[in-house]
Amino acid sequence: MPADGPSDGDVIDTPAGLGSALERVAAEIDRHFDLLLEVPDDARGRLYAAMRHAAIGGGKRLRPLLVCAACDLFHVDRMAAMRVATAIECIHVYSLIHDDLPCMDDDDVRRGKPTVHKAFDEATAVLAGDALHAVAFEILADDSTHADPFVRIELVAELARASGPAGMAGGQAMDLAAETESFDLPTVTRLQQLKTGALIGFCLEAGAIMGHVPPEGRGRLRAYARDVGLAFQIVDDLLDVEGDAETTGKAVGKDAAAGKATFVSLLGQERARQQAEMLVEQAISHLAGFGQEADLLRAVAAYVIERDR
Repeated sequence: MPADGPSDGDVIDTPAGLGSALERVAAEIDRHFDLLLEVPDDARGRLYAAMRHAAIGGGKRLRPLLVCAACDLFHVDRMAAMRVATAIECIHVYSLIHDDLPCMDDDDVRRGKPTVHKAFDEATAVLAGDALHAVAFEILADDSTHADPFVRIELVAELARASGPAGMAGGQAMDLAAETESFDLPTVTRLQQLKTGALIGFCLEAGAIMGHVPPEGRGRLRAYARDVGLAFQIVDDLLDVEGDAETTGKAVGKDAAAGKATFVSLLGQERARQQAEMLVEQAISHLAGFGQEADLLRAVAAYVIERDR
């Protein structure tokens, strides 16, 4: 895959700064996927077409932006940062494909278009998710991502942890159990820290890994990721109640219909919104030790509470 990528040095006081940063990262991710997932002239063509359907176009690309913003803190080469950003988006897209399957959330629309199992078929959707999962680790293991093999193996290990049973997959298992069990607020918080927060945490951790920051020096970034991840999920829960499918690009009202406990059902809309606002303020406070180089991360935190999709 190509190794070049744009710079995201916009600051929070630039009105179009965050919007332009998101647009550039989204365009670059799409370009990487376009080259990475070129459809071969053989029997795998349908699989590649399904992967492209899911990966190219649409989506906030928030996770790739977080990777780039975290890498900017430590002056990581932009080409390398974009490779890691593409890897995390592979994992995110694979999770969406599988979440949408009839055996999971059974959704028909994702990012404003038919889900993969609707546009193709269930077997192809499963394989498309599996393939994107594998591609993520192929990207990270390649020496084009970083010359230091110890950096590459730490990236692989951390992404595996964040996406496996101790992270996203474990959170999804808890989410399925939530349909038949009554969860209290600490349990819902834990569920979302795994299902959503673990990958967001990897985005920040990846920047520090690429910048050769030792684990003991990553505390502020981990705290930022924890707070932003929870705020993101609270807003997701609010959008499931207050949003509309045309704006969000996916079905709404599904959690209530399934009887799942959410931040909104447990706290109420007003308290949930206040909690999200508090978490965003707290996340920004964790960046106090950084200067202008952290302005994009500050802008992302503010965006989380303002988004409508």
